[in-house]
Amino acid sequence: MIAENKTKEKIEKNPKKSREGQEEVEKECRQRLRIKIRAYDHKIADQAARTIIEMSQQSGVKIIGPIPLPTEKRKYTILKSTFVHKNSREQFERQIHKRLIDIIDPVPKTIEDLTSLNLPAGADIEIKM
Repeated sequence: MIAENKTKEKIEKNPKKSREGQEEVEKECRQRLRIKIRAYDHKIADQAARTIIEMSQQSGVKIIGPIPLPTEKRKYTILKSTFVHKNSREQFERQIHKRLIDIIDPVPKTIEDLTSLNLPAGADIEIKM
C-alpha cells in the first residue's frame, strides 16, 4: 500500500513521464509504409529510391531514408573442366544492393502513385504496411 502511494506521488510530481508514455502510444498508432528496394547495380537502386522519394514528397508525407542496407554478396565457384582438371576453376560473385525507405502516415494518393510508378529495369521493390 505504501509502495503504491509512493509511485503515484512520483508520477504526479513528474508529469514528463506520463507525456512520454502518451507520445509512445501516438507513435505506435501511426501508419508506416516500408519500401525495400533491391537491385544488382547500385546506380539503379539509387535511381529507384530517388524516384520514390520525389513522388512521395509531392504528396507531402514525411519520409525517412533512403537507408543503405548491407550488400548481399553471393559467391559461386564452378569447375572449368568436367573431369580431370579440378584445379582450374572459375569464381563469380553476385552483389545485391538494398535500400530502405519509410513513409510515415501515407495519404491514399501516395499509395496509388506507388502502385503505378515506373521504376528502372532491374529494380525490385517490396512494400509492407
